[in-house]
Amino acid sequence: MILKLKVTVLFLLSVALLQQTIAQAFIPLWPAGKMPNTKGLVLTDSIFNERYQRIGTPGIYAFFPSRQENKNTAVILCPGGGYHHYAHVSTFQVAKWFNTMGISAFVLISRLPHSPDLVERSKAPLQDAQRAMRLIRANAQTWNINPDKIGIMGFSAGGHVASTLGTHTEDVSSINDSLDKISFNPNFMLLVSPVITMGEWAHKGSKDNLLGENPSKELIETYSSELQVTTKTPPTFIVVAENDKTVPPQNSLLFYNALRAKNVSASLHVFPFGGHAIGLQNNPGSTRLWRELCELWLVEMGFVKGE
Repeated sequence: MILKLKVTVLFLLSVALLQQTIAQAFIPLWPAGKMPNTKGLVLTDSIFNERYQRIGTPGIYAFFPSRQENKNTAVILCPGGGYHHYAHVSTFQVAKWFNTMGISAFVLISRLPHSPDLVERSKAPLQDAQRAMRLIRANAQTWNINPDKIGIMGFSAGGHVASTLGTHTEDVSSINDSLDKISFNPNFMLLVSPVITMGEWAHKGSKDNLLGENPSKELIETYSSELQVTTKTPPTFIVVAENDKTVPPQNSLLFYNALRAKNVSASLHVFPFGGHAIGLQNNPGSTRLWRELCELWLVEMGFVKGE
């Protein structure tokens, strides 16, 4: 009986340690009653067909590598979905891939611009992204993360969230708490098939969902990331396919040219095939190389220690 009890205790301890290593935890971004840009409506999360359709509680899903493999680097992951929904399940797989590199990963579930609770629809994703970065930096020591090695990655419209965080310097997320003093600027950006501009080459769905109908010229320019690049914009790695029929590849070219015009280090990889479906698996031909290139870039730029 005693032997059985010992075995059971050891098993439960093993499960607990395993959960600490690989299981994701959801961390809300805002304290109760302190979320900015809200009308005070009480909304619940809505998930249909493995996609977030409505966000009641914005937050981050945390994925941590094992302590032995931890490289002290972290990345926020922004799912795609045209600012209409979030394809978060595939982004969870990307988070686990980063864990295999010893990188902590946080999947951001920010408010969707069409939420009836928002006062200013266009601000919400940026507010939540700024808060997520501040929250991670505030817990960097606890989570064994170097606060100077925290980046952001975005797919499709998530690339717009990422590039907005990387280019906008205005603080839109302060709520008069201790996190206000912490920087929200990412140290690097990783963009895959990104939405960048709200101008001529805009992805119509993302533009309409983020800015609404008939946005002003000022609003279009504000959320065109290529127009917001400065010398302080962080180094950026970009992947896109020439045959992307959903988000024009010109988005990536515009951003690359803007980065280089400000002498910001940028690595652009344009593959012939892959469409708007570049992901972890099932990429055609040379597009399969993007993952290895991304890993090598992180090492080359000093964000991850090489073997």
